[in-house]
Amino acid sequence: MAHTTTSIDIAATPAQVWQLIGGFNSLPDWLPYIPSSTLSDGGRIRHLANPAGDVIVEQLEAYDNGARSYSYSILQAPFPAADYLSILQVSDIAGSEGARVTWSGHFTPVGVSEREVTDLFHGIYVAGLEALQQSLAK
Repeated sequence: MAHTTTSIDIAATPAQVWQLIGGFNSLPDWLPYIPSSTLSDGGRIRHLANPAGDVIVEQLEAYDNGARSYSYSILQAPFPAADYLSILQVSDIAGSEGARVTWSGHFTPVGVSEREVTDLFHGIYVAGLEALQQSLAK
């Protein structure tokens, strides 16, 4: 199983960051790659669309408002991976009022090398966290 993780420090309080990203349906609020999200199954399934028209269906696996984190799996996506599980978490930075946001994932490559699928998800996470930082800087 492959794994990647990345984090970014943001000049906003953890509470401010979590307010923006903590909702399972909030990706369109901060991630330009995902212009729409629709919830189903009592808010546990999100149906995402990307600009290319691809459909991505994800399931909320765990949600911890106190720890400011949630994990989710992919049920359907155009990615060359299976057994995908990701965690998005906001934490305090010691001695600072800022926040550290960490996005990590575990997955099994399908039809590509471990390096290729790891690079794909790592790129998505890095670009996503940079977009988050820009959203909060406005």
